Amino acid sequence: MLSEQAIEACVRWACEQEVLAPKPGNVNPFSAGHQMAVTDFLKSANAIAPVMAKPGLSIGERIYQSTQATRKVVDCNTNLGIILLFAPLCNAVQQCQDFDELTTALKRELQKLTIEDARFCYQAIRIAEAGGLGKSEQQDLSQEPTVTLREAMLIAVNRDTIARQYVYNYAEVFHIGLQQLTAAIKSGEGVEWATAFAYLNFLACVPDTLVIRKQSREHAQAVTNKARDIISAMNKKYSLKNMTSDLIAWDNDLKKRAINPGTTADLTAATLLLFAFQQAFASNRISVPRCIERTALSR
Repeated sequence: MLSEQAIEACVRWACEQEVLAPKPGNVNPFSAGHQMAVTDFLKSANAIAPVMAKPGLSIGERIYQSTQATRKVVDCNTNLGIILLFAPLCNAVQQCQDFDELTTALKRELQKLTIEDARFCYQAIRIAEAGGLGKSEQQDLSQEPTVTLREAMLIAVNRDTIARQYVYNYAEVFHIGLQQLTAAIKSGEGVEWATAFAYLNFLACVPDTLVIRKQSREHAQAVTNKARDIISAMNKKYSLKNMTSDLIAWDNDLKKRAINPGTTADLTAATLLLFAFQQAFASNRISVPRCIERTALSR
C-alpha cells in the first residue's frame, strides 16, 4: 500500500508535470493564458497534494477541502477539473496493495458515492467559480442536489467528459491517456513530451467538452481535427519534440481566440497521476517514484 507521503508526492508531480508540458491552448512553459500563469498551477499543486493524500476523507470531502485549499493560494480556477478527477483515484489507491487492483477499487469507490458527496462537490464548484458550465434542467449547480454524486454525473455524462469518467470508471484515462503516455515514454520521449503526446491523443479521440460549452461543437471538432493532423505529421518526424514550432504556433492561435481545451488538460493530469501511482507501486518504495525524482532533479 502506498504511504500518505508517496500519494502526496504523486499528486504534486502529476499536477506540476501537466502544466509544465507543451500542451497547445493551455497554460504551459511556452506562454501563460486565460488570465493564468504557470506559477498559479504550481501553487495549486502544493495546496491540494496534502489534502488528496489525507486518509479517511470521503470523495466529496476531498473535493471540497482541495478546492478550499486552492482558493487560499490563488484567486482563479486553476484546478477544479483536476480535483474532481483526482479525488476518486486517491480514495481508491488507498485501498490497493498493487496497481492492478486500482480499477476494481475505483469502481467500488464510485459506486459508494452519496448525496452528501454531491453536496460537497456542488459547494466546491461554487467556490471555484468555474465558467462554462451552463444550466441544467436536472440537478442544476445552483440548487441543492437530491441524488448521489455519481447519479449527478450520469445526468451530465453527454456534455462533460469528466462526468463520463465517474460513470465509466475512467475508461478513457486508462485506455487512451495511460496507454499513450506509457507508449511514448517507452519509445524514448521525455515525460514532458510524452505528456503532450497523451494530450494530443485525447484531443484527437474526444472533442473537448469545455470548448463545446464555451464556444461550439464546431470549434471543438476543429481542434480535434488539428490534433489528428499534428499526430500524423509527428509520425513522419518520429518525435513530437521535432514539431515544437508547430505546437507553439497552434498554442498562440488557440489563445488568441480564447480557446482552452481545459477538460483535456484535466484528463491528462489524471493520466499522469495514474502513471505516478503505477511507478510507485512498481518501485516498491514509500518515497517518490524514480521518474519523479529524475524530473525534479532536472529542473
